[in-house]
Amino acid sequence: MQDGFIKVAAGTPEIRVADCAYNAQACLSLLHQAAAEGVKVLCLPELCLTGYTCGDLFLQEALLQGAEDALRSLLEGSKDLDLLAVVGVPVRYNQKLFNCAAVFCRGALLGLVPKIHLPNYTEFYEGRWFTSGRELRGTDFCIPFARQESVEFSTGLLFRCVNEPLLTIGVEICEDLWVADPPSTRLAQGGATLVLNPSASDETVCKDAYRRTLLEATSGRLVCGYVYADAGWGESSTDLIYAGHSLIAENGTILAERRFATGLTITEIDLQKLAHERQRMTTYPADAPDLYPNYFELERTETRLTRPIAPNPFVPADHGDRAVRCREILTLAALGLKKRLAHTKAKTAVVGLSGGLDSTLALLITARAMELLGRPRSDILAVTMPCFGTTQRTKSNAQVLAEEIGASFREIDIGPAVKLHFQDIGQAMEDLSVTFENGQARERTQVLMDLANKTGGLVIGTGDLSELALGWATYNGDHMSMYAVNAGIPKTLVRHLVAYVADEQRGSAPRLSTVLEDILATPVSPELLPPKEGEIAQKTEDLVGPYELHDFFLYYAVRWGFRPRKVFRLAEYALGEKYDRATRLRWLQNFYRRFFAQQFKRSCLPDGPKVGSVTLSPRGDWRMPSDAAATLWLEEVERLTI
Repeated sequence: MQDGFIKVAAGTPEIRVADCAYNAQACLSLLHQAAAEGVKVLCLPELCLTGYTCGDLFLQEALLQGAEDALRSLLEGSKDLDLLAVVGVPVRYNQKLFNCAAVFCRGALLGLVPKIHLPNYTEFYEGRWFTSGRELRGTDFCIPFARQESVEFSTGLLFRCVNEPLLTIGVEICEDLWVADPPSTRLAQGGATLVLNPSASDETVCKDAYRRTLLEATSGRLVCGYVYADAGWGESSTDLIYAGHSLIAENGTILAERRFATGLTITEIDLQKLAHERQRMTTYPADAPDLYPNYFELERTETRLTRPIAPNPFVPADHGDRAVRCREILTLAALGLKKRLAHTKAKTAVVGLSGGLDSTLALLITARAMELLGRPRSDILAVTMPCFGTTQRTKSNAQVLAEEIGASFREIDIGPAVKLHFQDIGQAMEDLSVTFENGQARERTQVLMDLANKTGGLVIGTGDLSELALGWATYNGDHMSMYAVNAGIPKTLVRHLVAYVADEQRGSAPRLSTVLEDILATPVSPELLPPKEGEIAQKTEDLVGPYELHDFFLYYAVRWGFRPRKVFRLAEYALGEKYDRATRLRWLQNFYRRFFAQQFKRSCLPDGPKVGSVTLSPRGDWRMPSDAAATLWLEEVERLTI
């Protein structure tokens, strides 16, 4: 339960219809297995102590008493297990029968939650035996059950963990999820971060796809974790088939799934992630009426992670999905630039082309914007400006790229102008300090700005989101432009976008594809220091750290607000085999140090399109004072080294 992770499970026991004692033992076996796996919350199917398909047997005294006895034996057998569980059971109250979820922990029955929406159509006739919990809505009272004198009985129960404040559990049952206004909406509004659904949903062709979509949408809409435990093949096959399609979702994503099998489906829900998202959504309600908290306690232990955590969170893992996403990102960025070019009536789009990844992507986006405007690509002015650190490889690639795109091209050697400037300020050519580097970057920006003035155009920025996070840009140099098309795109995604275009053009424009592939193979560098034996001497990732790590840190530190300890833990889980502990700590410290120190550059960024969930625009997603101290964050990183 540390760092907000809670291990949860959906269980499908192998049951016998109407054999309550047998079913209780099957459930107990899953409880013990779950506890051994470190599960803290387990959901079992609807009416699984009797079987969902008992039909008119639900009116038999023997079955109802057998179910109550079975629950009592389940409570007794689980009193030493450190988990909360939900199991389906029929409950009698005032000569009426209710389809209920029994919620229990350490042998104590915490509450009974009745089902509200009873299907009474086609193959389902629950209304023949059960009464809707709607009759009890807005009430909270206690009844005796399973030999416990006082058990809370209500549709409005919430179960709060006293030693993990972020864990609040709500329960709805099967059909309750499928209706227009499910109970989970009210439960989530009242603070439930985890919704459990004991279900008995029959299986028909393609129903699994709809069920999956429903879970994704519900967990995303409610910003919650959702555990759906489905009845399996042990149910009667008289007219229907039950496939045990159990799912676990979190905020719009299916984390774990199991079908056509009995047993446990296990993963971890990130409660801190859910809490952060609700906190930042000003439209998310703070409370809901007619909900009644009930409290339980679990041991606080470290949760072993098994859930999928992408090493490159900005990049889709699936290759097919990646192509669709890349095409969409390029289109979004191009649409933003299209609007800016049309609004300003710019005659040209001026792009500084270095032969590196970022300027390549900026040119590709600009070319698409021109196509959307119905204008020729020759309206793009691609300018390469070799100086002291430029290699023949990048210079040649810049020229070939411009030719293949169809842009107008100019080469301007800025070396003489920079040398004259150095004379003016007393900068020795032998002094390869930051002044030596930034003088070149600012000269390049001046040339681009003046060319834009001369041609009636706009300077298109090339800096990416990762560079902005680290402040790896020359203030009023490459830091500045008239529209920054890459500002919302991190370096790891830049690489995949360029690779996507290279693949896309392989058949129709092989020379363009070849030059893009060589650009991808070129080390990332600002090329501001003299080459060594004709090769790039200044490799960015040797100086600031691997962009793969920094993009990972950026995603979890900014998008989700995680503290350094948790960011580091996730990095160890996702990237630990690639980077050792010392390397991860070194660059995590560097990330926080640079992120805080370089905010002043982000406070005056030019406009640029947001294409993903993380941006650092001072007018949009990120408002931070330039004078904020990094002490709290750096001290926590320092403690990780002990």
